[in-house]
Amino acid sequence: MTKLAIFDLDGTLLNTIEDLAEACNHALEMCGFPVRELEEYNTLVGRGIYNLFKGALPPSARSEDMIMKMKGYFLPFYDMHKSDRTRPYDGIYGMLDTLSYAGIKLAVASNKYQDGTEKLVGKYFGKYRFEKVIGQRDGHPIKPDPMIVMEAMEAAGIGNRDEVVYCGDSDVDMQTGINSGVTTIGVLWGFRTREELQAYSPWAIADSPEQLAGLILDR
Repeated sequence: MTKLAIFDLDGTLLNTIEDLAEACNHALEMCGFPVRELEEYNTLVGRGIYNLFKGALPPSARSEDMIMKMKGYFLPFYDMHKSDRTRPYDGIYGMLDTLSYAGIKLAVASNKYQDGTEKLVGKYFGKYRFEKVIGQRDGHPIKPDPMIVMEAMEAAGIGNRDEVVYCGDSDVDMQTGINSGVTTIGVLWGFRTREELQAYSPWAIADSPEQLAGLILDR
């Protein structure tokens, strides 16, 4: 029986790809490099901003200094524009309503930097109670390290991994579920493909938020 549902943010609860791409392209331009196509960001995002910058930069420019320079341009721009085109996926509010009414505890575990994660969750999902909202923090491991799931479980007062479901749209999310030893569900409305998710043999793959709610409740 599920007592806690943990969600990835980008590509799972929110469609953030256009705002992320615009901010990263702004940083690339400011650093004197070519911008990337929107479609490229589907595979560049999901591993934290440092890996985003590393992947977006030309191979010859992927130094620590340049990554930090990218960060300096990206963060203030993204903070101003992070909600320009970002929206919850259709059906997400209904899914969260269904789970909340059923007494399922909720949490967010993202590789987006902590401040951005908190602000977006607060803006779009402020009416829901999340036991923990966790993003990328300096000095802490990011997904697929299982620590982020363990933190959410501790905050929710749940010690039994059989009572936890982790939901996400990427290979990183599927591996996070495996590493955490919790039930993992892939979602298909995000940034990655069914084939990518299936390669990790998740417990289930949901085609819609409505189906995801049913899977979580019926487990």
